[in-house]
Amino acid sequence: MSNIILLADMESFYASVEVARNPSLRGKPVVVCGDPKRRHGIALAASKEAKSYGIKTGMPAWQCKKLCPRVIFTKPHMKTYIDVSLKITGIFEQFTDRVSPYSIDEQFLDMTGCERLFGTPREMALRISKKVLNETGVRCRIGIGENPLQAKMACDNFAKKNSEGIFELNYKNYARYTWPLPIKDLFGVGSRMEKNLHRIGVFTIGNLARLPKESLKKRWGAVGELLWLNSHGIDYSTVNPSSTETCKGIGHSITLPRDYSSEREIRVVLLELTEEVCRRARTIGKVGKVVNLYCRGANFDNPTGFSRQKKLAKPTAITMDVYPVVLQLFNTYWDRMPIRAAGISLSGLASDKQIQLSLFDNEEQKIALSHAMDEIRNRFGITSLFRASSLTSGAQLFERANKIGGHEA
Repeated sequence: MSNIILLADMESFYASVEVARNPSLRGKPVVVCGDPKRRHGIALAASKEAKSYGIKTGMPAWQCKKLCPRVIFTKPHMKTYIDVSLKITGIFEQFTDRVSPYSIDEQFLDMTGCERLFGTPREMALRISKKVLNETGVRCRIGIGENPLQAKMACDNFAKKNSEGIFELNYKNYARYTWPLPIKDLFGVGSRMEKNLHRIGVFTIGNLARLPKESLKKRWGAVGELLWLNSHGIDYSTVNPSSTETCKGIGHSITLPRDYSSEREIRVVLLELTEEVCRRARTIGKVGKVVNLYCRGANFDNPTGFSRQKKLAKPTAITMDVYPVVLQLFNTYWDRMPIRAAGISLSGLASDKQIQLSLFDNEEQKIALSHAMDEIRNRFGITSLFRASSLTSGAQLFERANKIGGHEA
């Protein structure tokens, strides 16, 4: 018996939720977009009517307006999207206990063995999509496969492009449908790899599939072998919600409301970012061994910036132990040009139970103080306890306190 794996993808998820919230928007070109005046005017989602004008996710608001003068902008409501996503998960769990979220708007379902309850794979997909639409107002497209890769390829390349919103790939028909596709449509091929493959005469998935696996492995190592497997529809992974992937890193980034050229202002933002990253690490009982600092320049025509990392003297999630290393990276690699975005991450995570205490630096006291600060913020809000620097020019703590993912909750 073959496995039955579904990938359910919510059509224009954020835009669909906004239309469900406000039915007067139905049938109109809707774009979910941040505030253009604060440089968050980027399309996060577009309805199918907006997409018909050529509007795509990631476009700036002015370009959307140029393509469609009657476009309707609506601000994002991130908490609502999360709530709807969780509701959809609940719907899926009425069909199977093997549900694994892939992103906020994509989820895998393992329906193997459910045929007697819900019919053929196509009938399963129809029943699931109908229930989601009826209960949330959001339409989902469903790819069907014998493994997660096939389901993903079926959804992205075929289900999203047909009126029914359902498509099935399996080992028998995988080559017939996918091999004629351009190589960029193969899962795992980004723009850089696409260029590399073009250089060796690979322009379609079929071109790649016909190459010897060993030659790809020799050229690109495990990545080359994985792409060869993907081109043949081979995937050994399973949908298992009980085995969540170990968190490899914790990060936080920000797009600034204006160009920052003052070193003092940038330092304030970096301290706030460090504070948030360390707080998140402590929340899940982790400490980090490596800190990474990312800064992007403000000049679009001549992009500048850097991403550099440094190993910490010891694993930690204490803000004032991490922050000096962040500043060291910043002072070393900043080119003194204005920046428009910055991000900090901790990686090489380990359990905070493994910390080796020192007799000389009051480590235990600093940990206790940090957890006490976390408890106050958890009870009374992130702005209930803050550093004085967050009251100075350039600080973003209060601006982002009530936002999720950088947008209004």
